[in-house]
Amino acid sequence: CEILSSLPLQMSLYFNVYFFPFWWLITIAILYLKYPDLSDYYKFILVTIMILVTLTELIRLYLGYVGNLLEKVPELAGFWLLTLLPQLPVILFLLFNEGLKIHSLERAVHIIFAAFLAFQVVAAFFTLKRMVNTLASRFRLTEFHRLEEQRAGPG
Repeated sequence: CEILSSLPLQMSLYFNVYFFPFWWLITIAILYLKYPDLSDYYKFILVTIMILVTLTELIRLYLGYVGNLLEKVPELAGFWLLTLLPQLPVILFLLFNEGLKIHSLERAVHIIFAAFLAFQVVAAFFTLKRMVNTLASRFRLTEFHRLEEQRAGPG
């Protein structure tokens, strides 16, 4: 039995688990400092983004761990989709929208977080591709052996 889990993806998830609370604390602290200077719609957007990112990140990291370590395709696909769709665009929005009055420390932690996400999108894609191909081959071989047993049984 070949191991289909990805070590680089698992290492990235491991470091991301420790980096996320640091990112969260820095982002909340800077949001607290610049909150009075922001316009009302940016205040609403940033609070909504922080809630969305926090909830999504907890689910995303859990799915990544389970999907990669236990070689479960649906969980890893969920991880990949949550990374690609809500997380990466939101972090890029936080990184590149100048209306948010971005501080240099904030920019630094967003760049690191975006690098984690970009790497995980690529690594999860190739891991998913390898897992699906291997599981499909196993399924075809099982079906082939089942058909061979059915042919050999009555004859």
